[in-house]
Amino acid sequence: MAKSSQMATSFTPYAAPDFELPCSDGSVVRLKDLRGHWVVLFFYPTDDTETCTKEACAFSEAVPEFDTRGVKLFGLSKDDLTSHGKFIRKYGLKMPLLSDESTSVINAFGSWGEKSLYGRKYMGTDRSTFIIDPQGQVRAEWRKVRIKNHVTEVLTAVTAFQA
Repeated sequence: MAKSSQMATSFTPYAAPDFELPCSDGSVVRLKDLRGHWVVLFFYPTDDTETCTKEACAFSEAVPEFDTRGVKLFGLSKDDLTSHGKFIRKYGLKMPLLSDESTSVINAFGSWGEKSLYGRKYMGTDRSTFIIDPQGQVRAEWRKVRIKNHVTEVLTAVTAFQA
């Protein structure tokens, strides 16, 4: 499978960190309950900012393609459920968003770290995406995601894994 510059070029699958998070649809999502399904998790810094909105809308537009492949798709950020609800309604997002206010899951996936903006350093979520197979193994990951063509790359990778 062709790898993008954002995806690890040599990748050894590893057990996805287990999690239990509140979801924008009112449920609680547990990774163990998703066994038997392919899962795509995309981590993003915050609701309703320019780049995060573009990314979320791109994934939302592709929901039918993920559904056709039987993939459970979730966005994940540290924003609370109220913020997620407003974000979903404002942009008509079609996938559920998970809330990790404590950042424990974001940290467990290695997506929490030091960032810099205009010379100011702070801690935040790195834009990253993970494909988790039906056995709970991370099969692919993208770090420091650039959103152009990203959703297409993720769909291509899922399709190749399922072949």
